[in-house]
Amino acid sequence: MLELSELQSEILKEVADLHSTPEGAYNIRSDGESAGRRSTANIEIIPKKDVSGLDIKIKPFTEKESVHIPVVITKSGLEEVVYNDFYIGEGANVVIVAGCGIDNCGRQDSQHDGIHRFFVEKNATVKYVEKHYGSGSGAGKRILNPVTEVYMEEGSSVEMEMTQIKGVDDTERTTLAKLKAGAKLVVKERLMTHGDQNAISVYNVELNGENSSADVVSRSVARENSFQKFEAKIVGNAACHGHTECDSIIMENGRILAIPALEANDVNATLVHEAAIGRIAGEQIIKLMTLGLSEKEAEEKIVNGFLR
Repeated sequence: MLELSELQSEILKEVADLHSTPEGAYNIRSDGESAGRRSTANIEIIPKKDVSGLDIKIKPFTEKESVHIPVVITKSGLEEVVYNDFYIGEGANVVIVAGCGIDNCGRQDSQHDGIHRFFVEKNATVKYVEKHYGSGSGAGKRILNPVTEVYMEEGSSVEMEMTQIKGVDDTERTTLAKLKAGAKLVVKERLMTHGDQNAISVYNVELNGENSSADVVSRSVARENSFQKFEAKIVGNAACHGHTECDSIIMENGRILAIPALEANDVNATLVHEAAIGRIAGEQIIKLMTLGLSEKEAEEKIVNGFLR
């Protein structure tokens, strides 16, 4: 069992749904250092020598195994940049759980910038789960700036769940993906901002191989005085299919900017984008209020259902 404080354990539950030492391979990073690490017969976790970060090597045809690499920060003023590279062997089928939680009770900003690169070999399947979370009563900000690069070989499949629901003051998420023939990428982003928070999401997906496909969907809620920007570009360089969608709810004085972009460089590229921003419909609230909920409770229920 890892030696973690009660606060650290609570953050791990939020960002990685961990209630005890995870099964399989893991590396738990806490306040700039490794709090525990384990490799398995099929998944090797190797610390980098030149920069802070890890090389995670998954053997070909590894079946239904997982690796957890969450990050916990509880020190005010801590700023770090971490580089993690994932090498997923041919035909492997794995789940990768990342995520970062920052509890800041001080006056200085705390910041984690995670740069993740995925090299997904032929016919491999990856589910990647990343959750960001902030807490603490201090005046210092909680800042998270993830950069994700995905390089997909023929027939590979990657599903990415990106969630940020609470407590992060500033975030800029940048995602780049390049797909070869028959590769499939699915991105599901769930985001809520409140107070004076700012959140920027930028996706750039290149469909370079025949029959490659990408589906990038963001659902978000901007509350109080917060600001969100969603920018997604899909480039079709072959006979392919791409879809991007931004569906957002705006509340109080929130602001949302959606910039979907498509670039077709092949006559057989099929690309679609959708964007919708609006407030909660009054009839939805009224219907729930007739069932005994207050107006505030009805709003919360609608928002929670929307972000599932």
